[in-house]
Order: sequence, then structure tokens, then C-alpha cells
Amino acid sequence: MDFNMKKLASDAGIFFTRAVQFTEEKFGQAEKTELDAHFENLLARADSTKNWTEKILRQTEVLLQPNPSARVEEFLYEKLDRKVPSRVTNGELLAQYMAEAASELGPSTPYGKTLVKVSEAEKRLGAAERDFTHAASLSFLTPLRDFLEGDWKTISKERRLLHNRRLDLDACKARLKKAKAAEAKATTVPDFQETRPRNYILSASASALWNDEVDKAEQELRVAQTEFDRQAEVTRLLLEGISSTHVNHLRCLHEFVKSQTTYYAQCYRHMLDLQKQLGRFPGTFVGTTEPASPPLSSTSPTTAAATMPVVPSVAGLAPPGEAALCLEEVAPPASGTRKARVLYDYEAADSSELALLADELITVYSLPGMDPDWLIGERGNKKGKVPVTYLELLS
Repeated sequence: MDFNMKKLASDAGIFFTRAVQFTEEKFGQAEKTELDAHFENLLARADSTKNWTEKILRQTEVLLQPNPSARVEEFLYEKLDRKVPSRVTNGELLAQYMAEAASELGPSTPYGKTLVKVSEAEKRLGAAERDFTHAASLSFLTPLRDFLEGDWKTISKERRLLHNRRLDLDACKARLKKAKAAEAKATTVPDFQETRPRNYILSASASALWNDEVDKAEQELRVAQTEFDRQAEVTRLLLEGISSTHVNHLRCLHEFVKSQTTYYAQCYRHMLDLQKQLGRFPGTFVGTTEPASPPLSSTSPTTAAATMPVVPSVAGLAPPGEAALCLEEVAPPASGTRKARVLYDYEAADSSELALLADELITVYSLPGMDPDWLIGERGNKKGKVPVTYLELLS
């Protein structure tokens, strides 16, 4: 019990000394040990990294989950170390409503058939969104959160300890300065005409006491300086580790971009397939805002044009029926051809396009005036248009 009381009294004394030193520094009544410029730059870079990491983390969470209530729920599950329950995405919920509407309104009607097809596409979009959210959380959000909850807490703890060591050091410097001033005053030789002999004895005793006080203050200063230097080195090493954190976050950022690219490529592929499927339905008008008109004869060219699927075309080339002939006659350029790996299977919509199989390698090149979303692909003696989003261009 005595030991604990002594420790408590000692801690209280240290706290009081630090508080006095801090207050005097704020009022400009005490000197403050300044850190070198390099150390200050490390501190500023660490603070900036922490602040921007928090902002990027919060906004990425909003991007992946716009619903604030759902974000709060996920946060609570994580704090309780419980698995976050699976949540239906907005696309999957829309697909469910469309499927139920088609079932009730009649799946054999044109509207019902379209609802079924769109609901299937929305379901695939919802699944792609779920995969993207999971991949982005693992590859991007988790490393950022680990830095804030792990490395940054360690850095903050060591910085607070360094601040306390600096207050102790400056308090020792102030104590030594006061002790030396008192010693100099005590050793001043008094005037023999104005001072009685008794005061000589008191002066000599005070001088000896202040000598001891100066020695004690110097010893405490050496200990405080050693502890400060040791803590400054520990903190410096942690702050220099921010460079490694930047490298790690850069790698995670590349993973996030890769996940996002895959997600949007899947969405584009699903919607392009849906557009082609809707274009094959009789009486389906894709990409038109014209008001409904009375039915025309089956031989009318207007009906044929309205029911054709709307797909991207190659600018400057002939219609699909003639494009195949033109492509066969087109020779690849002398330079500018590249190898490409196919990411997904692709079914050619007409004879001007080239069907693709996932993971196969083809030769691709562009022609003047072509739509930038398309390239000319060659595989053996076959040639045709291929969408860029289905390819990974190789060097």
C-alpha cells in the first residue's frame, strides 16, 4: 500500500510539473525545445496521411453502401465481431419486383416477356455489384481501416509519449536554470561594513545547499535528455514507416481500380446482351422515343428498322450485310496490330462481328473512322468486329 501511495504521489507530481510547464509555454513564460525541420515534416506528412485516409475511407464506404442506416448496422456488427448478414442489393430487389410483375401481368405478353428479360439482367447486375462490394472491401477498405486502427494508434501513442518527454526535459532545463541563478546569488560576497558575522554562516550554508540542488538538477537533466532522445528516435522510425504505408495503399488502390473495372465491364456486357435480346422481340422498340403508331404491314421497311436490335456500329463502314464483304477485303495495317486476350465469351450479333471465346488470343487493330469502342479482330482466316470491353490488350 505504501509503495502504491508513493507511486501515486510521484505520478501526481510529474503530472503537475508537466501541466505547469505546458501552461508557461502557452503564455510565453518558458522555453520550449524545438524539433528539427525533418522531424516536423515527418509529423506533417503523417497527419496529412491520416486525415486523407479517413476521408477516402468514409467516402468509399458511401460509394459501396449509400444507405447510412445500413452502414451503421455494418459498423456495429464489425465492432461486435459478428458476421454481417447478407443484404439484397437494389438491383436484385428490382429484379424480384419485375419478375413478380411479369408473373401477375402475364409472362407471355410482350410487356411480360420484356419484364422477365430485364429482371434477369438486373439480377445479374445485382450479383456483380455484390461481388464488387466484397472485393473492394477486402482489397481496399480493410487495409485503410487497419492502418487507422493499428499503425496510426501506435504512432499517436508514441507521439504523446514524446510530448511528455519533451515537457519533462524542458521542466528540468528550467529547474536547472533557476538553481544556477539561486546559487550565484547565494555565493555573492556580502559587504563587511553592512553585514553581521552571523550572516556569513547562513550564506555559506545556503551556497552549499544550492550546489547540491544544481548537481541534482544536472543529473535529472541528463536522464531527461537521454529519455527524450530515445523516444524521439522511436517516433522518427515510426513516422518514416509512413512511406511503406503509402506503397501499401498504392497497391490497394490498384486492386480497387481493377475490381471497379471488372465490375463495370460486367455491367456493360450484361446490358449489351439485354439490349440485343430485347431487339429480337417482335414489337419491341429499342432506343426510340417516338410515340406509338398503328401497326404497319410486315413488309414495311419501317417495321423492320424499328425491330432491329440497336448495337454499336463501326463508323464509316457499310451496313451489316455488306460489312462482312468489306472486312474481308480490308488488309491489316503494316504497323499498329496488337495481341489481345479475350476476357469473356461473346456471341456475334451478325456476320460483321467475330465470335469470341474467353482466354483465347487474337490479333486486333483499328481502322480510320471506326467507333473507339470496337476493333477489328483476326483469328486465323476469320475476321470481324470485336468490342473493346471484352478484350485485354497485351503489349
